[in-house]
Amino acid sequence: MMNFIEKVTRNLFFTGKGGVGKTTISSATAIVLADKGYRVLLVSTDPASNLSEVLGTTIGTQPTAVQTAPGLFAVNVDPKEAARAYRERTVGPYRGVLPDTAIAHMEEQLSGACTMEIAAFDEFAKLLGDRSTTEGFDHIVFDTAPTGHTLRLLDLPGAWSDFMENNFSGTSCLGPLSVLKPKQNLYAETRKALADGNKTTLVLVSRPEQSALSEALRTYTELNDLDIKNQQLIINGVFSARDKNDPVAVSLADQSRSALKDMPADLGKLPRIDISLRPNNLLGINALRSIFQDQIDTSDILHQPHVSNRNTQEFGTLDDLMEALIPAGRGVIMTMGKGGVGKTTLAASLAKRLAQIGFKVHLSTTDPAAHIAAAVGNPTKGIRVSRIDPKVETRDYAKEVMATVGRDLDEQGRALLKEDLRSPCTEEIAVFHAFSRIVSQGKDGFVIIDTAPTGHTLLLLDAAKSYHREVSRSMHDLPQSVRQLLPRLRDPEFTRIILVTLPEATPVHEASALQEDLRRADIEPFAWIINQCFSRIQVSDPVLLGRQAQESRYIGEVHSLSKRLYLVPWMPNGYDSASFPTL
Repeated sequence: MMNFIEKVTRNLFFTGKGGVGKTTISSATAIVLADKGYRVLLVSTDPASNLSEVLGTTIGTQPTAVQTAPGLFAVNVDPKEAARAYRERTVGPYRGVLPDTAIAHMEEQLSGACTMEIAAFDEFAKLLGDRSTTEGFDHIVFDTAPTGHTLRLLDLPGAWSDFMENNFSGTSCLGPLSVLKPKQNLYAETRKALADGNKTTLVLVSRPEQSALSEALRTYTELNDLDIKNQQLIINGVFSARDKNDPVAVSLADQSRSALKDMPADLGKLPRIDISLRPNNLLGINALRSIFQDQIDTSDILHQPHVSNRNTQEFGTLDDLMEALIPAGRGVIMTMGKGGVGKTTLAASLAKRLAQIGFKVHLSTTDPAAHIAAAVGNPTKGIRVSRIDPKVETRDYAKEVMATVGRDLDEQGRALLKEDLRSPCTEEIAVFHAFSRIVSQGKDGFVIIDTAPTGHTLLLLDAAKSYHREVSRSMHDLPQSVRQLLPRLRDPEFTRIILVTLPEATPVHEASALQEDLRRADIEPFAWIINQCFSRIQVSDPVLLGRQAQESRYIGEVHSLSKRLYLVPWMPNGYDSASFPTL
């Protein structure tokens, strides 16, 4: 690891599947650099950032000094705050000049997900493409959103530069193109900085698990396609059994070793660092400094009280959850939570169990990085599996708009409409329409949706609220699925949202914040699942005992937050829906 630090470029991006430890490792890297005397800016581009909790310092939208790590500053790129500031910069000059109705129209035009995306991207682009913005720092370390969202972010410099370069209409989905034109040079510089291996390194973070390594391979390939070739690999959470008589520890170690042995060949060529699984949550500066230490002291853990017999009998099993879901006979079930908590596996397992009982099920995902078909395994009678593919949805949406809106336009009008549909914002609208169509199918049977990690899901729900406001006011000619989306999400008899977490600090607190955001949108979660629990499994390995000892606190915390709580134990090869684990 020290060799990696010695040769590090000015810009460092940490990316990977949700839950692999990007925030922890990017924060630890930033701390090590600061400890070596560099001035470092740590930036989170994740809409659901947990940087404040990990660092133990309240982080805002302006660089904040981390007092316990001299030389380290941190900042969150908050999409909502960035969108608010962007709207004011765009609309502000016209206040008092144009009529109030015109101002209101401009504000409404800039209220959707497109504005939030471009505003957050603006902040990102300034940090990467405008050297004057960060000239006081030696290194910029980016803790990015989970992979699908990050790839979209990294693709935007080229997408917006190309759009502005070849747009002759003077308009975009964000209003007059003159608003964006001054940014064209910034976007071009951002694009160059990303592809310059002397300036920027992409660090792929994975765990020693097949799904995480498959995601890392996909990211590796897509980054190469974006001409971002300076990549490195970190495998986080590598486990070696210290107690060979503990069958759980031996199984976990075998699983880790097997995944690394079968690592895709292209990933195997990258410079690689392995980081051992720790027995404790890595929160706070001192804990983060320990990540790159080879030795793990477990002497104190062996003398702690054994906690595996914690009273969890009051909490349900997945069998109990099935009994609560079946009577409705139809509707939407959505799994939500931080990346890496097992949403996809749980969604697939629920779908298989419902299909085995005899229900027809549509299983889908809004996560660009999800492997939903692989989670289901062999084709199962009664299950239809789909994925909202942004590229496919954008193509189909553009074709539909040209066939409807563009049908009665003259040649020039059709050319302008076609050009406008090339805007990167079109993808957000297309994905939203696809999501609303899938939700609408819940009226005819069970629809199970594996959602993207928290931040991306919240942006999708924000889009639902924006669309609903517009529909309520104007009742434009929008599909019925779009009109009904928010009422359906708010109907507890139609939509059942299941918050999925792990018995760890960050996933629990992120799911708690998600619950509050849902409630502000008048959407009440149906239940919580705590996944991969060690609490009622007998273990003796000191690292697993350490993790087990911490779970009681977080199980109790979730119990206080939830109306229904179900626990799923850690199992060596996961679980399938034919035989749900019982506790």
